[in-house]
Amino acid sequence: MKIEKYNQRILAVLGTVGVIFLIVALIAFISVTIMEHRRYNGNDFETGILSDEKIEELQKENKREQVISFRQPSLIDTLNSIYIIPVSHKTLDELEDISGVLNAYGPSDYKSGDSRYSNDIYGTYNNVIVYQPNNGTSKKLFNKRINFDRIQSEYFSDNIYLLMNVAQKDTYKDGVINLRDFKSLYIYSLENEELKNVAIDGMDVYDFEFLNQTKDLIIRFGIDKNNDGTYNEFNEPTILKKYNLEIGKLVDIVDDKIRSELQKTLEGSRQ
Repeated sequence: MKIEKYNQRILAVLGTVGVIFLIVALIAFISVTIMEHRRYNGNDFETGILSDEKIEELQKENKREQVISFRQPSLIDTLNSIYIIPVSHKTLDELEDISGVLNAYGPSDYKSGDSRYSNDIYGTYNNVIVYQPNNGTSKKLFNKRINFDRIQSEYFSDNIYLLMNVAQKDTYKDGVINLRDFKSLYIYSLENEELKNVAIDGMDVYDFEFLNQTKDLIIRFGIDKNNDGTYNEFNEPTILKKYNLEIGKLVDIVDDKIRSELQKTLEGSRQ
């Protein structure tokens, strides 16, 4: 009798432990699922703008906590090549002085209706070889240690361009050169056999897109607000620049006056 009671107690304890284990495992599974969902859908998440009360508190300290950030231009009129640029915002890791330099000015993954043909090759790369079997020549494009994950080919009537978003320095200081480091955009012309580098010191080439039926690139540069050597898309802003493949010059899309007005509206400052 005593042995039977003992066995029953052991079974009860084991059953209770098993139930607890299953509950903990279920909670862990749900937590991981939620975290993965947030991670993969992070690009669609935007924090709201601050309340009037919070703005008043920041104004008293002459501080700001949010900065404007532009999204990628979207084509709304193909015939007349008319785009809209949605304006969003980012919440900074740390407050900054309103009187300080505004390093805050971003894209969706919008694909235009451009009829020009393009092709992407994805992987983990450290160089590209241009091979011409007719004359038996091979040419490597880079003479330094680099890392990139995509080769984008753009086909025009008079030329073919290869575009690669390349990391070449360990700016994040984690011992490796990878896509967490600042990247610059390399563009190779097959017709001219020229390799050009498009970059802004201390910024990351986060995204780029061709304007409809042109050789103009819209490039979104990520700003490293906290100076940790990497761009964080969730709380650091971006700026937009336009780059023409033939002219080779970066120019602003949104002028300083509009940027300033948008930022002042966001932070509650007087115009």
